Amino acid sequence: MRVRVLPDRDAVAEAAAREIVGAAQQAITVRGRFLVALAGGRTPALAYSQLAAEPWSDSVDWSRVEFFWGDERAVPPDDPESNYGMARRTLLRPLGIRDTQVHRMRGEDPDPAAAALEYASELERVAGAPPVFDLVLLGMGADGHVASLFPESTALSENERTVTDVLVPGSRARRLTLTFPVILAARAILVQVTGADKAKALRRVFMSHAGDTLPAIRLSDAAARVLWLVDATAAGGKDGPGAKARAPR
Repeated sequence: MRVRVLPDRDAVAEAAAREIVGAAQQAITVRGRFLVALAGGRTPALAYSQLAAEPWSDSVDWSRVEFFWGDERAVPPDDPESNYGMARRTLLRPLGIRDTQVHRMRGEDPDPAAAALEYASELERVAGAPPVFDLVLLGMGADGHVASLFPESTALSENERTVTDVLVPGSRARRLTLTFPVILAARAILVQVTGADKAKALRRVFMSHAGDTLPAIRLSDAAARVLWLVDATAAGGKDGPGAKARAPR
């Protein structure tokens, strides 16, 4: 398990920005472009704002980056809850990213299943079949979900489709999400986790045992390619499981 425990959310965002820039530079050097799946959430938003400002804004040839999303809510792009909308405000507009580089999930479409199929086709067109991202960005919910792969969801057992629509537990709302096969196929996965409400789920991830069905534990299937950036409160303090799993800086 590769885990880096940092003091607070700002430090996690700064470290995430540095990792994203490094992954982008490497991918562009080796393959001529960088395929990234963005995440929603407050900590990723901080990282995106840092990427859009100096020195990171001048550290990447952003014209060679293709932007995708790991999941999206069933809202229009101008809704405050839209993951795409957040990234557009904090990252895409400030960097002057062209529309042709942006591949958003259409969460507002009335037929989520059709929207998932359309996004799968877009993935195949741009990223190949099966698609391979250079970097997938993720957060983790207090219930251990990643992207929109929630506990007990039928999407957890999806092994064929790269994108699916899901029902949010306790709600009638649906979302679109990448599935585990495409997430785990990425060349690198970066997970940002902040806040004390995540500590219990994070303990289960770090000390997982056979049979534990917490969605985030599935990331251990690609452990060598996953980096967890965790703040001290999510890690449970200096004596918590996150601290014990801390990787060298």
